[in-house]
Amino acid sequence: MTTELLDPEFVRELEALRRLLGARVRSGGSGARTSRRRGRGSEFEEHRPYAPGDDIARLDWLAFARTGQPVAKEHRADEDTILRVLLDGSASLGSGTPTKHEVATRIAASMAYLSLAAGQRVQLAVATDGRARVLPVHRGRPALGAILHELAAVVPSGKTRLEGAVEHVLVGATRPGMLLVLSDFFDEGDVVGALGRARHAGHELVLVQVLSPEELRPSLDGDVSLVDSETGEALDVTLDAATVAAYEKRLSALRDALAAFARRSGARYVPAATDEPLLGVVRRTLAAG
Repeated sequence: MTTELLDPEFVRELEALRRLLGARVRSGGSGARTSRRRGRGSEFEEHRPYAPGDDIARLDWLAFARTGQPVAKEHRADEDTILRVLLDGSASLGSGTPTKHEVATRIAASMAYLSLAAGQRVQLAVATDGRARVLPVHRGRPALGAILHELAAVVPSGKTRLEGAVEHVLVGATRPGMLLVLSDFFDEGDVVGALGRARHAGHELVLVQVLSPEELRPSLDGDVSLVDSETGEALDVTLDAATVAAYEKRLSALRDALAAFARRSGARYVPAATDEPLLGVVRRTLAAG
């Protein structure tokens, strides 16, 4: 399945997108990010008075010769960024054609490809059974194969509490980074509360809600038996205009809640349908991040 996640034609499209982003960064346009942490990075920021105990290598000898005052050079620290991908592994992601799981996994693979190519670190976490199965951190282009194998091994099954999975990721995150959450967000827990705690801890959040056309535009009618994909429980219902309208109202409320959380917390919300071109979803996800 690894070749299906990133087929050669799609990789060429991602490479074109990566070069475009690289050109924007070099020109100082959208996408440029510089760490404000001071340290021994590569970009000079300012002088400060030299103090006893400072590393002599930081002394600016030219400035000292010019002014007679010893000053130390401060640099912006090279930013060691990490992309953490939290993939919903519950059975509800297994519905649709293509399935929501397939689309979410390909988005994850695309973002991993672009991040590794940029020299960033990538870590996959799979939300399952109320917690997250956190996998090793990878870095550099050669690690792409390992990431793809990890993604290909995920089989949507069982239930999950996304709230608990987010909390699990936070516990293991020694430093904040970007947290990309891929899910349908059909979850009974306080997901927004957990995401708020992640934002408070300094993580940049990108929430990609993957839904199928059947979920966005239900076409069922009459007496049907609906089976919960996570519990296996069946529910006999009559789907008429009022029932469909009630469902659409609840779905709209969920999407509005995610969008509202994103606006007030500085996170980003990306709605995605399984029947739309994948590159467009990746573009929106990159723009959000």
